[in-house]
Amino acid sequence: MQLSADEAAMLRGEQGVACQEAIAYQIKVGEFFGADRFVPISNAHMMGDIEVLGDSGLGYLDLALKKRSKCRIPVTTNARCIDFEHAERLGQDAGEAQKERRVIQILRDMNVMTTDTCINYQTLYQPHLGEHVAWGDTGTVIYANSVFGARSNFESGPAALAAGITGRTPAYGFHLDAHRRGSFVVDLQVELGDLAEWGALGKIVGESHQNYFAVPVFTGVKPEPSADQLKHLGCALASYGSMGMFHMVGVTPEAPSVDAAFAGAARGEPMTVTRADIDRVFEGYALGDRSSNLVVFSGPQVSLFELKSLSEMFAGKRVAAGTQVFITTSNGVKSAAAKLGYLAPLDAAGVTLLEGVCFYILQNLSAMRVANGWTNLISNSAKIVNIIGAHKFNTLLRRTQDCVDIAVNGVLR
Repeated sequence: MQLSADEAAMLRGEQGVACQEAIAYQIKVGEFFGADRFVPISNAHMMGDIEVLGDSGLGYLDLALKKRSKCRIPVTTNARCIDFEHAERLGQDAGEAQKERRVIQILRDMNVMTTDTCINYQTLYQPHLGEHVAWGDTGTVIYANSVFGARSNFESGPAALAAGITGRTPAYGFHLDAHRRGSFVVDLQVELGDLAEWGALGKIVGESHQNYFAVPVFTGVKPEPSADQLKHLGCALASYGSMGMFHMVGVTPEAPSVDAAFAGAARGEPMTVTRADIDRVFEGYALGDRSSNLVVFSGPQVSLFELKSLSEMFAGKRVAAGTQVFITTSNGVKSAAAKLGYLAPLDAAGVTLLEGVCFYILQNLSAMRVANGWTNLISNSAKIVNIIGAHKFNTLLRRTQDCVDIAVNGVLR
């Protein structure tokens, strides 16, 4: 890779051993992906919780701190695996909770902002068109590339941390114009409303095009989608298709027209999506043992707008006996919602709000499933319905109001 004078100085160790090792690691990443240079970045977002890290990952961070690793640009963290306020009630391991606290402290000592959110693009930082960032978590990256027109690849935890330390990332993938061009048209012949319908669209397109560099170009979109609808679409595309970007003609910044979205690239076979296609997604889930004792709004964390809507839906109601309902969100959203009075109706209804976590990566989730007798998991998130099967749940995607009705009535439909 071609190094600037500053980068060469890093590699020689002139900016400390931590920076030297970080850029050496990044050079190996860049060479693997065929990058010939670095690009400066302004922001990084990293994953790193004890459930994912394990003891070896914690040791890696501890060693990095001992080498005086320090991030030179703003770095935020993705969702963690423990809400300490609810850890005991959920049966999470006290020893692992202590390790999670240690992870948080190490990251803070390295100048990382432990914000613990997978919706940083809604609550913390909105990169501008053409801005290079180094983000982890698939949902954050596809949103940055598509909705903001910023540039990022899916960064692993060590890669994002290294980017924070050096202030750059290898120039490959979606940092380059060549990979940002459209691949095929998706003509929407249906008006989508509920968040789950946008997730269903992502499932349809993602499952049929499982390719990181496949970039769908959506046409016929009406009405114009909200930020939360785009969020659920992107999360589903990334989950089912490993996609890192999409264009939406007349909506996203690099797609003022179909021609602009493709920028001269060859066009693959187009596809259409109709109301019947969307309905088939919802009809395609097995009901399992028909249990309805677990309803989850998570993966991604909910925005303030989503939390307000759920508060209104649950107001004056009560979750059915034996059923547990979980909502996950960030500290910032929870704090604002408390001040605005959105949390009281949820608490009165028997809904549990978890802060700073994603339900999918909760520490000890598989044991938690067994202990609570959970078999079915019902959610309005297509992403979590897809990925949480690793914990042996039978999952069902349902529209938001249907999720609320199931939770309250205790009847699966």
